[in-house]
Amino acid sequence: MSTARTGRCLLVLAALLVLVVVAAVASVAFGARVVSAAEVVGGLTGTSSEIGAIAVAERLPRTVTALVAGAALGLSGALMQAVTRNPIADPGILGINMGASLAIVIGMAFFGLGSLGHFLWLGIIGGMATAILVYAVGSMGPGGTTPVKLALAGVATTAAMSCAVSAILLPRAQGLSNFRFWQVGGLGRGSWQALATLAPLLILAGLVGLALAQSLNSLALGDEMAVGLGVNVAATRLTAAGAGVVLCATITALTGPIGFVGLMVPHAARMLTTSDHRWLLPLSALGGAGLLTLADVVGRVINRPGEVAVGIITAFVGAPVLIAIARSARVRAL
Repeated sequence: MSTARTGRCLLVLAALLVLVVVAAVASVAFGARVVSAAEVVGGLTGTSSEIGAIAVAERLPRTVTALVAGAALGLSGALMQAVTRNPIADPGILGINMGASLAIVIGMAFFGLGSLGHFLWLGIIGGMATAILVYAVGSMGPGGTTPVKLALAGVATTAAMSCAVSAILLPRAQGLSNFRFWQVGGLGRGSWQALATLAPLLILAGLVGLALAQSLNSLALGDEMAVGLGVNVAATRLTAAGAGVVLCATITALTGPIGFVGLMVPHAARMLTTSDHRWLLPLSALGGAGLLTLADVVGRVINRPGEVAVGIITAFVGAPVLIAIARSARVRAL
């Protein structure tokens, strides 16, 4: 990669690090009551007033949840786009988020499962089953799998599963309070205990995805070229897809379905820097962390003292982005 492009990647990396820090401070500062940045820093260092300390204690778990969830969704989206060679691939568009949600709702409604550990494994099973279904449907017909066919299969599957979630929850009084959460997602359930439960899988899946960067670069050249370079194409695709599904489904078990982060961030990172996955994957993770945290801040500010679910904010921003990408000439195999 040229020196100029490397310099651009480093510049974007630095900008994203600043974005993440600013978003994290804003997330702790804004809520039903606003505290200053100085009080936030003081609360983190133990030198603040009681208000700053309380704000940090109450809001920091949610902030870290937003950062972790955004990073996982951004990285998951980049992996999905690399595996499918589809610029509009995203865990939400491909139905993985809603598949995980449907499996969790079925477990709650019919089997009485309610712990985060149960949600975690139900989400992974539902996400993987949905990914297989969408890819199978998108491969039907002449021409095999194309970006548009895969996206349409995902959108149709998502709509069907969303209806199934509604059909299961609405008749159940105990499910009404959970209805919105399992439809659009939110970060209000974030806690240190939940993050500790999910951390091993997230770290493992994230490291696996990052380790595949060079192999994914080879896949981008075409299957025949990748084989010639010594890459096991089937194993690389399966492993990368598995890592992406695990990242997405694990986060969905905690936050519910949050869409479009995995679409917008990798696409923007690719436009601003490079298609080299050694840069694209970590930049997507950082960008996702910053974007989702800022979206959560916006959702709390515009409806204070209440809040707008972060999944609604990301959908409001992401839907026009999807339309713009789909209408452009760039909707072709990566």
